[in-house]
Amino acid sequence: MTHAENARAFVADDVRAHWHDEALWFVRAKRDAAMRTVPEWEILRTRAAEIKAHALSRLGDYLVEFEANATKLGAVVHWARDADEHNRIVLSLLRERGFRRVVKSKSMLTEECGLNPYLERHGIEVVDTDLGERIVQLRREPPSHIVLPAIHLRKEEIGVLFHAELGTAAGESDPKVLTEAARRGLRGKFLEAEAGITGVNFAIAETGGIVVCTNEGNADLGTSLPRLHVACMGIEKVIPRAADLAVFLRLLARSATGQHLTTYTSHFHGPRPGAELHVVLVDDGRSALAARPAFSPSLSCIRCGACLNTCPVFRRSGGHSYETSVAGPIGSILAPARDPERHRSLPLACSLCGSCTDVCPVRIDLHHQLLSWRGVLARKRLLGDGKRRAMQLAAFVLARPRLYERVARFARSAARALPSGLVGRLGGVSKDRRLPEPPRESFREQLARRRARGRG
Repeated sequence: MTHAENARAFVADDVRAHWHDEALWFVRAKRDAAMRTVPEWEILRTRAAEIKAHALSRLGDYLVEFEANATKLGAVVHWARDADEHNRIVLSLLRERGFRRVVKSKSMLTEECGLNPYLERHGIEVVDTDLGERIVQLRREPPSHIVLPAIHLRKEEIGVLFHAELGTAAGESDPKVLTEAARRGLRGKFLEAEAGITGVNFAIAETGGIVVCTNEGNADLGTSLPRLHVACMGIEKVIPRAADLAVFLRLLARSATGQHLTTYTSHFHGPRPGAELHVVLVDDGRSALAARPAFSPSLSCIRCGACLNTCPVFRRSGGHSYETSVAGPIGSILAPARDPERHRSLPLACSLCGSCTDVCPVRIDLHHQLLSWRGVLARKRLLGDGKRRAMQLAAFVLARPRLYERVARFARSAARALPSGLVGRLGGVSKDRRLPEPPRESFREQLARRRARGRG
C-alpha cells in the first residue's frame, strides 16, 4: 500500500491526528529553545557535517581501525552483509552459550533487521526494556517514531494495554502508575536475562569504544547484569576520534528531545571483567548508498528524530503509514534505497517545505534528496502513468505563460465554486486536505493593476 493509503485511517481519527501533530510540534519547540542556548549551534552543525562527510569518505579505513582497537580491548567484532546475516550472528552467539532469555535496549538497527521476531521464531525470549519500546512490543506492533516509539498512543490506550498484559487496575491511566507497573514487570526480566542487546549511537575508531545514549538507563542495566553484551550497529555510526564525540553529544539530545544531554551517555571500551562484548557491524545496503553521491549524505544521520518532529506530513499521518523502521523524511530517503519499488510512494510524502533540512543537526539536505528520489523513481517508471502524465501536462502549461495565466484563472474560479468537490476528485492524501481560500486576483494581475494605477 502507498503512504497515502496507509495514512487514511490515521487521518480519519481527527482527535488522534491533531493530538499527534501538537505533541510532536511541542517537542520541536523544545528543540528550538535548547538550540538557542548554544550560541555556536550553527558552527556545531557545520562541524558535525564535516566530520561525518570525512568519515564516510574513508569509511572502510575507519571501520578497520575500529575493529583493530576494539579487539585490543577484548571485544569481538563481527561483520554482517545484510539483515539476515546480522540475525544469524546474534542467534549463533546465544545458541553457542545456551542462552534463551534476552533483554534489549532501543535499537533501530535491530528493528530494521527484524531481530525480535527472528529470535522468537527460534525459541529466544526477547524483552524490550525501554518504556516506549515495551509498550509497542506488548501491542505487537513496530515503533512509530525513532525516538518516541509510542507517541501515537494516548495514555488511556496504554492503560487498557497494561490492564490486559500487566494486571493494572481497569481504567487506570495515570502515567506515573503505568510507568511503575512497567518497571515492576521489567525488573524480574533484567534479573533473569542471560544476554543484553543494545544499539550503538557512536563507534570511535581511534579508541575502539562504543557509546550508547539513553534516558532510562535500561541499556546500562541490561549490559551490567548479563555476562554477554551484543552491540548492533550500522557501519555508518563510526566516527574518527574521541574528540569528535563532543560535537555530536551537544547536538543529539537537544535535537531529539530538547534536553541538554541524554540522561545516560554510556561508554563501553571492551567487556567488563568476566563478561563478553560482541559488536556486530551491519552493512545492509549502506555501502551501496555511500557510493551514490546524491544520497550518501543521508548516512550522516544520527537518528535524533528532529526531521520527524518538524515534518508536517509525518505529524499528520503517523509513523506506521511509512511501513519502514525509520519513518519520516530520513526514512523516505533510506527506504527507497533498499527497495525502490516497495517504497516508491515515500519521496512523494513530502511538501518540500525544507523544514527537515533546517533542523537537521548534521545538515543533511533532506528535501533536496527527496526531490532527487522523485526523479530517480520517475526514470525507473515507478511513479505510475497518472503521475507521469500529470507532470507532462504541467510542464506543457508552465512552458507557455499565456496558457498558464488562463489555466490559473480558471483554477481559482473552480476552487471558489467547488472546493470540496474539486479536492475529492484529486484522490490520495488530497481528500484529507482543505484548500486555502483562493485570491480574486493573481500576483501578476495585482502587479499589472498597480503599475497601471501608478502610470495614471
